[in-house]
Amino acid sequence: MRLKSEIWVKAYVRRSASAGRQAYVVRHGDDDAGAIYIRINRLDGTSLLYGPAPASLSGLETDRRWVAHFKGEARADAEVDGMLEREARTDPDLWIVEVEARDGAHGLEGWLTDL
Repeated sequence: MRLKSEIWVKAYVRRSASAGRQAYVVRHGDDDAGAIYIRINRLDGTSLLYGPAPASLSGLETDRRWVAHFKGEARADAEVDGMLEREARTDPDLWIVEVEARDGAHGLEGWLTDL
């Protein structure tokens, strides 16, 4: 059994703050099982985006994993906004956490997966 979304998000926000990065819950999703998207705002008009890994990957029943969108490259904020808006239309229970990090640091080491 994996952690509820709300608990994971609260821990991630605290962990980000302890690393000197401001993190905000931009959209509050379902407390128990909402998908979590993490946006790294580079404060220069671009952002990185990480979303939940596909459910077909093994180990996801007990642990969360993320994949980098846009091949891990920073994109214009408007492009990232558009993608998140589309995702929210199809999944109203999703979470969006935004982290301010000029250097692109995400704090997801050990949770990222390659597809």
